[in-house]
Amino acid sequence: MVCQLYDYHYINEEKTWTEAQQYCREKHTDLATVSNMADMKRLLSNSAGNMKEAWIGLYDQTDGIRTWYWSLPGVEFNETNWKEGEPDDYETENCAGRKTETSKWSDISCDHQTYFLCYNENKTSEKFYLIKEEKTWLEAQSYCREKHTDLISGMDQLKEFQLKDVLSVDSWVFIGLFRDTWRWSDGRSFSFRHWNLQFDDEKYNSGQCAMTVFDDGGRWKNEDCAAKKPFICYDDNLILVKEKMNWKDALSYCREHYHDLVTIKTLEQQILVQEKAKKASTPFVWLALRYNCTKKFWVWVYPERVTSRTQNSGGEVDDCNISGAMDTGGQHKWFQRNGGEEFNFICSKI
Repeated sequence: MVCQLYDYHYINEEKTWTEAQQYCREKHTDLATVSNMADMKRLLSNSAGNMKEAWIGLYDQTDGIRTWYWSLPGVEFNETNWKEGEPDDYETENCAGRKTETSKWSDISCDHQTYFLCYNENKTSEKFYLIKEEKTWLEAQSYCREKHTDLISGMDQLKEFQLKDVLSVDSWVFIGLFRDTWRWSDGRSFSFRHWNLQFDDEKYNSGQCAMTVFDDGGRWKNEDCAAKKPFICYDDNLILVKEKMNWKDALSYCREHYHDLVTIKTLEQQILVQEKAKKASTPFVWLALRYNCTKKFWVWVYPERVTSRTQNSGGEVDDCNISGAMDTGGQHKWFQRNGGEEFNFICSKI
């Protein structure tokens, strides 16, 4: 069983969103952050008693700048392919699509009904699906998540899809790009949204707050923050230590003060760890990954097991003092580094 890197707590007391935030910060870490559909399933499977709805940690700023995100969790918005003059935000356009005759993007209204592109991460041959049904962006997202994985997201997926050249219709098609002014209470930048189909995704800076509705599949609803509702807190089991230490000292520090240096066993854990890494003050953060010089393979020091790395770095490194680190910018891949280098590091409480 994979250890969860944070725990949810259901508080069956009715408070305003701000009161709930204060309670969670005093007794736990913060109001609940939801990073992906796996988190939503955890919330639904563990919902407390007859609680019908509950505040989560998402709120809409009153004067915030709209930020672009990809629908698929963990895909960073760091490359663009806008058509010249786009995004133009004509009469408020918070979603994106592409025309069939070009790979370039344009912003379009989320309420526009058109075809869309789904992505399925579980398929090796056919990963991409052009759905020739006219739906709004939210309806398209819901369809893709129910029948596949999500709307097509990120430059890598879009480039791979282009090569297959399956578009044969002259129409707009939605891609998984959207923007909003909603933010998480704990300051993390997770892109995951799970709104009900009545949500107005063309409205922004509303000053409202989000709650999950359990009898609607956990879908989220925006509500006046002054309303009194039960709420969900979370405890974070990941700690970013902003001190510079070599790998062995970092390992000792984590074992003395918490449990261990962090290990990464799933994509969901990778996403959580990379979110922590963004706030580091060094170009890399240490992981519990060590190269066994005698047996010539990589191991997690706890639990000790072989793993494959997502990427190695170039350059010469002492073969008998090599450890694994995640880069704190870019795509947060893993690199081999000399264990004597000093970086921030991430500890786990479990």
